[in-house]
Amino acid sequence: MPQVKANGIDIHYEEHGDPGNPAMLLIMGFGAQLTLWPDELVEALAGEGFRVIRYDNRDIGLSHKFHGVKAPGLVKMTLMSKIGLTPKVPYTLADMAADGIGVLDALEIEKAHIVGASMGGMIGQHVAATYPDRCLSYTQIFSTTGNPKLPAARKEALQALVTRPQSDEEDVLVDHGVMLARTIGSPGYPSDEERLRERTLTSVRRSFYPEGPTRHLSAIVADGDRREMLRKVEVPTLVLHGEDDPLVPCEGGRETAECIPGAKLKTIPGWGHDLPLELVDTLASDIAGHARMATN
Repeated sequence: MPQVKANGIDIHYEEHGDPGNPAMLLIMGFGAQLTLWPDELVEALAGEGFRVIRYDNRDIGLSHKFHGVKAPGLVKMTLMSKIGLTPKVPYTLADMAADGIGVLDALEIEKAHIVGASMGGMIGQHVAATYPDRCLSYTQIFSTTGNPKLPAARKEALQALVTRPQSDEEDVLVDHGVMLARTIGSPGYPSDEERLRERTLTSVRRSFYPEGPTRHLSAIVADGDRREMLRKVEVPTLVLHGEDDPLVPCEGGRETAECIPGAKLKTIPGWGHDLPLELVDTLASDIAGHARMATN
């Protein structure tokens, strides 16, 4: 299993495509392993002429775990944020951005196209803002600015995301994962039941670590409003968002595109908070086309 020492911790990664092609770094979201990037999308991007690298964020999958490090409770963090205080958290989204740059360093990659989904999009924003010299382009997928005045997630979507499974028995974990995927997924592109259960089972057997998402969530809440940071981003940016996303409403993507100078926005009806097979070709074409335009 390939691992690198990045930002002082062990990060697990995978590569696809010709090593001589331009690099594309995929950053996944909250509590999600690198396998949530569909193989079909990864291969499609590689087929478009990129060296595609996906990795497990810290505290998830096969990367370093911060065992025993406690994060403040969600209620406490939310209240502190509302009165302008920054809660002390185990690590920040800026730290996680440095992890991604550490992966590029370890692989001796000077510059890469950055693609971030959900929390990975927030991390990608930090990469684009803090390490512009390492970024060929930035593509954000169903993410947001952190503006507290934007529409919130639907109650059922947020509840599904933060609720822990009732036990760690394999069948219970798979049922829970399928429930979550259905709740936040695309109404216009429902997943095949057999494929969804198979992917969820593979994910559970690869790694189950419920403590990691708690610390991920604390990093998101503590990060606050990123609009001021986004207005300074100079990296060519594409924002992709589903018009039917129940977890991160489309307004988050629209506002990101408004904040980043010159950013392009594409929204897709029927698309929720997942990466359905039916959209793989469209997304691969959009991401690859943006990356090529950014470097021409």
